[in-house]
Amino acid sequence: QVQLVESGGGLVQPGGSLRLSCAASGFTFSSVRMSWYRQAPGKERELVATITSTSRNTNYADSVKGRFAISRDNAKNTVYLQMNNLKVEDTAVYYCSALIWKQFWGQGTQVTVSS
Repeated sequence: QVQLVESGGGLVQPGGSLRLSCAASGFTFSSVRMSWYRQAPGKERELVATITSTSRNTNYADSVKGRFAISRDNAKNTVYLQMNNLKVEDTAVYYCSALIWKQFWGQGTQVTVSS
């Protein structure tokens, strides 16, 4: 079965960095576009970044452009989200997602940016 397992979240001060990882299994990872979403308390889930199957194209929400970078390692079935210069407003649960025959989600990892 499809599984997406996120890791790497935590508490960081403003201006700090974190790298999230999402380990995927149960499908042909190298053929699937992968995405990171986030959901802050009281807000709707929003798309943060997307990467195509071959890493040729990436897209970012305007709020994270220039600070976040999505990447993937198809040999390891893993997608990453490098987050730099974190801001308080980046605080959210971050979810990995794969659109296969339907959209699959991981369980999420909490990122808290606070001084």
